[in-house]
Amino acid sequence: MIDIRSFESHRSSVHTGFEPFGEHTVNASWVAVQELEKLGLRHDINLHVAEVPVEYQAVQSLLPSLWKQHLPQLVVHVGVSGMATTVTLEQCGHNQGYMRLDNCSFCPESRCCMAGGPDCIQSVIDMDAVCKRVSSSGLGVSVSVSKDAGRYLCDYTYYMSLFMGEGRSAFVHVPPLGKPYSAEQLARALRAVILEMLELMEHNKGKKHCVHDQ
Repeated sequence: MIDIRSFESHRSSVHTGFEPFGEHTVNASWVAVQELEKLGLRHDINLHVAEVPVEYQAVQSLLPSLWKQHLPQLVVHVGVSGMATTVTLEQCGHNQGYMRLDNCSFCPESRCCMAGGPDCIQSVIDMDAVCKRVSSSGLGVSVSVSKDAGRYLCDYTYYMSLFMGEGRSAFVHVPPLGKPYSAEQLARALRAVILEMLELMEHNKGKKHCVHDQ
């Protein structure tokens, strides 16, 4: 687990997208994150991006290095969902129910992220509040909230990141490119969402959060 005290002197955020998998030969999440990198966030925030393999074991090794290397205030993972028609903010990650094979035809034997871990970990960020703020901003992109990130690499990555960062993580599902939004529209939506998340975290700094649900 990361020492949260280390965050106070660092103003950085990490944002990830996933590599192609299955029918998603171009993964909208990574394309959108790359566009976000071009846009930037604020002048006082260092933005770091990374592409995440669609592999359970790779996630286990990559996430700790991202948290330790950058000591971010916030890590936002972005994934694509073929069923999504909105930019969807995920409130929580789940520990169990991982039965789909990854890009290496591997699946955890335990079907869980962490043996003995809580069933669900909530983000410290109130996704409903973020959704309302962004939706009222006239961005032109629909935003919604979900409590089920899908029990695949998206959910798996989110749970692990929430555990490592003690809830200082978020997950955003985006639709495939052109269904209906372009990469540029998705990037602008991500930027608006992330800035709202950071503002809420600044406002709530020092408050205690209970993020583990049994």
